Amino acid sequence: MIVDETNIRPALNSRIVDVSSFFTRLKDSPLHQTRVAMVGTFVPRKCGIATFGNDIFEKLGQFHPGIQVDVYALDDPQNPLEYQDIAGTIACDDPQSYLTAARRINESGVGAVWLQHEYGIFGGPDGEMVCDFVDRIAAPLILTPHTVLTEPSERQRAILEHLVARASRIMVMSRHSCELLVKHYGAPREILQIIPHGAPDRPFGRSETFKERMGLSGKNVLMTFGLLSPGKGLERVIEAMPEIVARHPDTVYRIVGATHPNLVAKEGEAYRERLQALAAEVGVADQVLWDNRFVETDGLLDQLEACDIYVTPYFNLQQSTSGTLSYAVALGKAVVSTPYLHARELLAGDAGRLIEPDSAPAIAAAVNALLDDREELLALQRRAYAKGRQTIWPRFADGAAALIETAIAPDGRPAPITATPGLSGVFAMSDRTGILQHGIGVVPDRRHGYCVDDNARALMLMNVAAGLPDQERARWSLTYASFVQHAWNEDLKAFRNFMSFERTWCEDCGSEDSNGRTLWALGHTVENAPDEDLRDWALRWFETALPHCASFGSPRTIAFIMLGAAAVLRTLPRHRASADMLNQGGEVLSRLLEKERRPDWAWFEAVLGYDNPRLSQALIEAGLVLNRLDFAEAGLETLEWIAEQQVAASGHFRPIGSESFGKPHSYLPFDQQPLEAQAAIEAARAAYGATGDKRWVDHATAAWKWFFGANDRGVILGDLTTGRSRDGINPRGANENCGAESILAFQLAHYSMLALSQAQRRESVGDNIGSRGRSEQSVANP
Repeated sequence: MIVDETNIRPALNSRIVDVSSFFTRLKDSPLHQTRVAMVGTFVPRKCGIATFGNDIFEKLGQFHPGIQVDVYALDDPQNPLEYQDIAGTIACDDPQSYLTAARRINESGVGAVWLQHEYGIFGGPDGEMVCDFVDRIAAPLILTPHTVLTEPSERQRAILEHLVARASRIMVMSRHSCELLVKHYGAPREILQIIPHGAPDRPFGRSETFKERMGLSGKNVLMTFGLLSPGKGLERVIEAMPEIVARHPDTVYRIVGATHPNLVAKEGEAYRERLQALAAEVGVADQVLWDNRFVETDGLLDQLEACDIYVTPYFNLQQSTSGTLSYAVALGKAVVSTPYLHARELLAGDAGRLIEPDSAPAIAAAVNALLDDREELLALQRRAYAKGRQTIWPRFADGAAALIETAIAPDGRPAPITATPGLSGVFAMSDRTGILQHGIGVVPDRRHGYCVDDNARALMLMNVAAGLPDQERARWSLTYASFVQHAWNEDLKAFRNFMSFERTWCEDCGSEDSNGRTLWALGHTVENAPDEDLRDWALRWFETALPHCASFGSPRTIAFIMLGAAAVLRTLPRHRASADMLNQGGEVLSRLLEKERRPDWAWFEAVLGYDNPRLSQALIEAGLVLNRLDFAEAGLETLEWIAEQQVAASGHFRPIGSESFGKPHSYLPFDQQPLEAQAAIEAARAAYGATGDKRWVDHATAAWKWFFGANDRGVILGDLTTGRSRDGINPRGANENCGAESILAFQLAHYSMLALSQAQRRESVGDNIGSRGRSEQSVANP
């Protein structure tokens, strides 16, 4: 019998449970907020990166209160700490904790993620767990690598190269690190920003006041601060002290700071005890003063104010940052230092004294020269103070705020639905053979030839493209149809896919998906081609190929064929082969869904791939033309689930990335491709036809806006003038190439949006889309 489809919509609306929290996000959330998630160690952990992260948190809050920083602190589950004012913790050695944190960050809707990287703070060998973490971050990634090695191990290089490849912006604190990243790690210079380590802004020349507070009046005070560990060269200063004291007896050397926790865990205080023994051995035990504790920032600044000469005798000349050096310079202290990277840059312009490394005599000579000439000592301190004005916290906060704002994707431009995209981009990719697959930029790339996938899509576009003269439409329709026809391999009863530019086939049989997509295009042509002869041609080839598809097992292939069969049935309601195909395909997808379903996974497979919404769309369309409520319900339920995965917390469309392929029960945000946005729009159009629910129009609109900048990188992909689209979005922005698949996805998405808009207008004046002409287009359930 013929079924009146108007009965299915009330049934669906009464039986489908609304679990679509993503609809609320679409409606109520702004595209981006000035919020950033910061990942790294954090206070009260006693390490330099924790202090640096706290400085970012506090100084942005103080000088740029419009920027909110959500801290995700790396924590050691064996020695957990109590944190305040943070968004969450990440167990540093637990892979699942990184995945959970990435999901929470994505769901929070932050505009960017600022990663503080050091090899020793993340889990796995050399901290490689950070790689899986950043792969799952959708917001733009700001990277601050605190160590950029000149001669890294193979794994260390791979880790930093991976982070660099994912970063939208990279902040470094030295020019040397900047150059290393460009020359050795592949960082584009345009995404690098140098922001010197921040420093306090205190008045100059108060050392005597603070000496008095600390019982040091009348002393020449040398000082080194930081977590004690071998490599900092403190031995050389102690060895230099006898010569300094012999000339200036009132000199003391203050070593302020606790022993590094990792060293304590390994050998206790043995290193400090060796230093103390050395001081006694060379006769300066009374002149070397110890403050064995981790000093908070304000206390550290007071300690620094009480010194005359700050000494950093580090052995490691590759050290690119030293927060305490920045503090000392900003407070106007004379600095004597070995020429490690940060010291060379910060002390340039005679703002300090650089000395030969690993040399006690060099230290003694530099210190004695300054103590001998008090006017020069004061002049050096003033030069250091003037240099430090460039790095005080307000300047650092301004740089950090600018870094964040340039990383955060801007709001998308308006996305016109009714403006018809031009077709010059489509025809520029086409010749007398068909449409070429790929482009380099906007220029067709002949090296990769043609494929039946793209020519099938191009034929579908010619079926619906507006504004084409009949002669031109016929010319291109026949070109693409001829390619499809020539792709048929009569011996194997299947379509080939790839053809070289020299017009030779690269294979005897194409993939299941390419065959399924070709059948879909043939069904689409039966339903939509303006030319009757072309419709007859398409039906003939559809009926030729359909019987040979029974063995295909790919869920997407089944969905593509079902979409073609549904199109044929809407035109020829008694086309028995199409009805059989829809029933069989719907049963297969329904069984797959029940097999793979989990409480948090309402999907047909354990993995997500490309064109995901097509599986749901196929079930919805099958349910409508067959009056199979179970198919339509399953299609709507799964479409709601996949749509929820593809909407960001801030409300914009975020398609499942192609990097997700093959990852069970997981998905990644990049690379994002136009094909997925098109599929979301066309599946939403089918859902709207089944339910009349305007929220599906909202979802389709969000996917359409993705082409116009409402996306994770704020990049414009679609060009209405030429009708081209960029090939997608990677972590740094747009893939500038314009291939046939992307161009055609953009074009076909427009016409689906236009049809959806027209359907909505009909609804608003009482013309029920569910009954429009479909009573005569329905088919009995055999």
